[in-house]
Amino acid sequence: MRIVFAAMCLCGWLLVSTVSAQSMGPQHGSLLIVGGGRMGKEIAQEFVDRAGGIDSAFVLVPGANAGEDWDEKYVAKSFLARMGAKNITVLHTRDRDVANTEEFVAPLRRAKGVWIDGGRQWRLADSYLGTRTHCELFCVLARGGVIGGSSAGATIQGSYLVRGAPEGNTIMMAKGHEIGFGFMSCTAIDQHVIARKRVNDLAEVLDTYPGLLGIGIDEGTAIVVTGRRFKVIGASQVVIHDRYWPKPADQKYELLSPGDVFDLCCRRKVESPATR
Repeated sequence: MRIVFAAMCLCGWLLVSTVSAQSMGPQHGSLLIVGGGRMGKEIAQEFVDRAGGIDSAFVLVPGANAGEDWDEKYVAKSFLARMGAKNITVLHTRDRDVANTEEFVAPLRRAKGVWIDGGRQWRLADSYLGTRTHCELFCVLARGGVIGGSSAGATIQGSYLVRGAPEGNTIMMAKGHEIGFGFMSCTAIDQHVIARKRVNDLAEVLDTYPGLLGIGIDEGTAIVVTGRRFKVIGASQVVIHDRYWPKPADQKYELLSPGDVFDLCCRRKVESPATR
């Protein structure tokens, strides 16, 4: 009961954080957040390295997809298996009661790296938000592990859930589906932003919640988040929407390129070495 209560309190905090809290990544461990599309070798290797190498224990979370059968073929097609990982567990349920069981979360207790696949992010929230599984994901980070994800697996990592409507992914704000997992506080994360001409879409969310930091990540591109900073890696760019800091009237957003480092507390690009 204490686990469930703590998760409920966490969800309440995540909703409040969309209005008033400071943007921040995990104090321990790291996030690798990919904007969808083809993931280059640099991004895949970054995830594996942050998990401690290819021999570490990995968990794959496919629940953003509509399917139910995630067998050996699914594992074999994963980038982890193609890179040579052998210790891979698939974690999947649509039943929140199951997601609250000790047996279900046991693989997360061993995991050094958790990868959340793409699809539709509301499915992940419906299955896991506020459950023991959700709490154990935070524990992976607390132990120094890494959580990564692409597309829907990127958006779910923010505190505000963008494009969470079951009716379709063109709806930016959906009542009842507005809370993400909150690995990054006070953020709304969008994906495919340049490839799908979404660069201005986060403005709608910030009109309602101006305290949020909007982070739009293009395909084949990732941010690596540790504490108060993230670094951009990959092939394209990241779009930053922010209402806190004044900008020229004709500048609606800021573009970050590979190698750029962004300070979440100051909400500014900074000159810095890697985020490690």
